[in-house]
Amino acid sequence: MLRHPWVKVIVFLGALAPAGILGWRFWQQDLTPNPLEFIEHFTGDWTIRLLVITLSITPLRRLFRLPDLIRFRRMIGLFTFFYGSLHFLAWLWFDRLFNVHEIVRDVGKRPFITAGFTALVLMLPLALTSTKRWIRRLGGRRWQALHRLIYISGIAAVVHYYWLVKSDIRLPVFYGSLVAVLLAARAIHWIAGRRVQENTAAGVRATSY
Repeated sequence: MLRHPWVKVIVFLGALAPAGILGWRFWQQDLTPNPLEFIEHFTGDWTIRLLVITLSITPLRRLFRLPDLIRFRRMIGLFTFFYGSLHFLAWLWFDRLFNVHEIVRDVGKRPFITAGFTALVLMLPLALTSTKRWIRRLGGRRWQALHRLIYISGIAAVVHYYWLVKSDIRLPVFYGSLVAVLLAARAIHWIAGRRVQENTAAGVRATSY
């Protein structure tokens, strides 16, 4: 079922829907009394939601034995970068009016902006190397090593969200818990794989004598 072409179309439209909703509300002049804050929060929320979904694909694929889920990881990852870029652009344009001096100062002196900027910068090489051509150019192992930057990006995004909010930290803690669980699942899988390799190597050495 997951291999049906229409499933990918549905996932694409679902990931694009938030941008459509934002565009419609902009057209209808329905961006609340504080449009800048609404746009920044809306795009930021969808960035971290899609980032969590991207991180969850591999663990869910292993847990439920659904290998075809991997077909959607690249698409959702690119949408994550898209919404993250919109989030950054909203701040860059409406909040700082492309004032380079103010931008550099904020990135260097305001921790939550530093964390958010770090998350976006780490997603940039992942977006640029997400094609099959880049997988071939880098080789499987180097490509996989590069794309592990998404783990750091996920942590930085949660830290950005946590430091941004003033009092109600429920959502940052919720997303942080999800990211922690997903990273722990990957770590457990990696440790289990290493143990299997070590046991296999030990068995080969034992039978060679």
